[in-house]
Amino acid sequence: MDKRIRIYMTGVGGQGTLTATTLLARVALDAGVSVVAGEVHGMAQRGGVVESVVLLGGWRAPKLDHGEADIVLGFEPLETLRGLPYLRAGGAVFSNEDKMPPVGVSMGKETYPEMDIIKEKVRAVAGRVHYLHCRELGMRAGSIQAGNAALLGALCTSGLLPFDEKTLEAGIYKFLPAKLVESNIKAMALGVDAVRAV
Repeated sequence: MDKRIRIYMTGVGGQGTLTATTLLARVALDAGVSVVAGEVHGMAQRGGVVESVVLLGGWRAPKLDHGEADIVLGFEPLETLRGLPYLRAGGAVFSNEDKMPPVGVSMGKETYPEMDIIKEKVRAVAGRVHYLHCRELGMRAGSIQAGNAALLGALCTSGLLPFDEKTLEAGIYKFLPAKLVESNIKAMALGVDAVRAV
């Protein structure tokens, strides 16, 4: 029987959030886990909010209400905070710590909260939290965009999923274009190391 787990993923347009969603879903399927995935809200324009879900273990529809996610995967800190209502009490948060201010902040209509405030609010709900500097890890791996693989690597090595980072590694080789494989494998390994070092 599959382990049932609900993952809410959020970021801003241009970060590759939907690519990461698709990759995680395909990796799970390849591992024999039943998957339902879908885009909750997507903005094709760079800087718009992107939200998606990956539901593992026999769910019927890609639907997720507030307080139901076992895991929030945030590719941008403010979007992690905004996605926090979806997390169940005691759930896990894996978040990028590098800011990519959304359109509202860039236009001066919103104020970006301090990281300490974001972290405090996340800690008040989550039972387990990991922050990674995905931009830095991506750059070390050879591509800023590969920082998403660092976050996925952190999640897959956490023991919370019914597959591990080796399954993710195989999926990166299988499902990503050849030109992206090397940087994503390196970034994934950096994300795995970051979680194991805690």
